[in-house]
Amino acid sequence: MVITFYFLLFKQLKRGKYWLCIQFKTEASPQMSTLKHLEVPRRLLFAARKHLNVSGFSSLHTASNCSVELHSQEEEVVIALGSNVGDRLHNFKEALKLMKKSGIQITRHACLYETAPAYVTDQPRFINSAVRAVTKLGPHELLAALKKIEKDLGRTDGIRYGPRPIDLDILFYGKFKVRSDILTVPHERIWERPFVMAPLMDLLGSAIDSDTVASWHSFSGHSGGLSGLWEKLGGESLIGVEGMYRVMPVANGLLDWSRRTSVMGILNLTPDSFSDGGKFQSVKSAVSQVRLMLSEGADMIDIGAQSTRPMASRISVEEELGRLIPVLEAVTAMPEVDGKVISVDTFYSEVASEAVSRGAHVINDVSAGQLDPNMFKVIADLDVPYVAMHMRGDPCTMQNSENLKYDNVCEEVSSELYSRVREAELSGIPAWRIIIDPGIGFSKKTEDNLDLLTGLPEIRAEIGKRSLAISHAPILIGPSRKRFLGEICSRPVAVERDPATIASVTTGVLGGANIVRVHNVKDNLDAVKLCDAIPRQKSSSIKFRK
Repeated sequence: MVITFYFLLFKQLKRGKYWLCIQFKTEASPQMSTLKHLEVPRRLLFAARKHLNVSGFSSLHTASNCSVELHSQEEEVVIALGSNVGDRLHNFKEALKLMKKSGIQITRHACLYETAPAYVTDQPRFINSAVRAVTKLGPHELLAALKKIEKDLGRTDGIRYGPRPIDLDILFYGKFKVRSDILTVPHERIWERPFVMAPLMDLLGSAIDSDTVASWHSFSGHSGGLSGLWEKLGGESLIGVEGMYRVMPVANGLLDWSRRTSVMGILNLTPDSFSDGGKFQSVKSAVSQVRLMLSEGADMIDIGAQSTRPMASRISVEEELGRLIPVLEAVTAMPEVDGKVISVDTFYSEVASEAVSRGAHVINDVSAGQLDPNMFKVIADLDVPYVAMHMRGDPCTMQNSENLKYDNVCEEVSSELYSRVREAELSGIPAWRIIIDPGIGFSKKTEDNLDLLTGLPEIRAEIGKRSLAISHAPILIGPSRKRFLGEICSRPVAVERDPATIASVTTGVLGGANIVRVHNVKDNLDAVKLCDAIPRQKSSSIKFRK
């Protein structure tokens, strides 16, 4: 039988001596057990340090609270974040940056929630989330690092559960239970707080992908683990009620995409787009078209200065900016765009950066970072929502025979799109800023496009097996006037495909699409309103198939 021992040495502040806590576990009994607490004089602490370093342990670490901890490897942790004072989103962004600088490497992000305050109810609403991370900091060192971040971001002592610019709590630390005067892990109130459990489940899902995650489930004391506890609290039915909403930060506000479907109007500034190439190349004509789409009820405007139709030639960054910037500046100056979202359709990181600096709120990348290796890093720094679309190859190659091969298009699109989103997340783009697009019309045959339109629940389910947070992300679809509609309906002229577009948008929205990208705003908005009026499951509440 293999017995693994863990040593924690804590300084007792009043008497100047150290407590040595010896814990162990066995293969047969993986739960941590305490063997003995011993009072250790200071001289024996240094003898223990020397012996353990010789024995292969990495080091002894002294935290600012005078606890001394021994650990020999990186540990996975879960940290909850909350804020309800000042610029809440800025507080989150700065906290994540400071965590990274402190040796806390974030690997996964939960969704973002706006929640009513708990316990002390007479205070502003919170935003809450959580992250999974790895760190070599011991539990008390980690606590000290998080407390310093809270202090650096302006938190001061105040009433318990009261307002705070940032609140950082350790929910889990490796496979360990920690009990001391200043730290309890797992956090003792996880199980009673929906605003903690919701982001925690985003990070874990129902899959137990490691021994560490298995231990977190076991700590709950519930036969069904954390998943069972979440369902006992109310689970997904709590989202949208009880003052808790899943939201995305966009254009200085918070978008709850589950309440209604958003309509994104298309503005092509290109001479060669398949539907309206050359119609809106002047600033005057572009502004006029934006004004029309806004008057017809568009929530978002997506501006593209580079054609991505099949076989389109790629233009340079400079040429794309030359087309885009004059129109973008004119559009953002329009009084009518107040409260609306401006998106820029580009796969160049330089264009993305310049567009955001000129007032764009969202970057829509048909390549999901494949055509510019700097895109993810730039978007992470820009801190704006990012549409990651599925495409194989580039516009010149996406419709070749190799890129059109699928055994199961929904499964393969889900897997390939998730791999891009996962890389984006590891590059620093939080899950709460990601929008996913299955790429209708891009490296797809007609039957593939139809499968995707009717298979949005399957796409969410497939992604949900890998990340529950990403599976909850808004889904954008863009079937408008595309060739497959013309093939089915015998409409070779793109502008004659609006009725087919309305039918495809209706299918997508009923299947869970949250944003529809269209040329004809007026008629598609009517279809969207009708779909939203039909009682059905929320797109974020789809039950995942096993």
